[in-house]
Amino acid sequence: MDVTQIPFAKHVGIEYKDECTLKLEPTEAVKNHLQGIHASVQFTLAETQSGLFLQKEFPELVGKVAGVLRGSTVKYKNPAITSIYATATLEDSVKEKFLSQLERKGRSSISITVELQDEREVITMVGTFDWYIHKIK
Repeated sequence: MDVTQIPFAKHVGIEYKDECTLKLEPTEAVKNHLQGIHASVQFTLAETQSGLFLQKEFPELVGKVAGVLRGSTVKYKNPAITSIYATATLEDSVKEKFLSQLERKGRSSISITVELQDEREVITMVGTFDWYIHKIK
């Protein structure tokens, strides 16, 4: 699935920077009262990046599992005035535990860390996105 074609992601203007990284431009439609990118739009970019990351990290599961975001914790660090870019990370030990539990129980949880940076590489937001994944029957 092309995550940039999800209706809300498309609505706010999420695009690909490259195959594994999403970006967002500071258009008038996404700015807040201080002329920065609104916090809710930054959250949308980060949550969408976490989903893209899962697709890229586990391509063998695409079409075989369904996922729902169960929770998240975010911290906004600096205003996002310019274009912003999202990157996601996952520790190898978490990946192994997730796959093992999914195989054993048919369901598992996984947390993805996402960082947003602006064009100057200033961090604007950091978040953890907790996904519940289950096999499709």
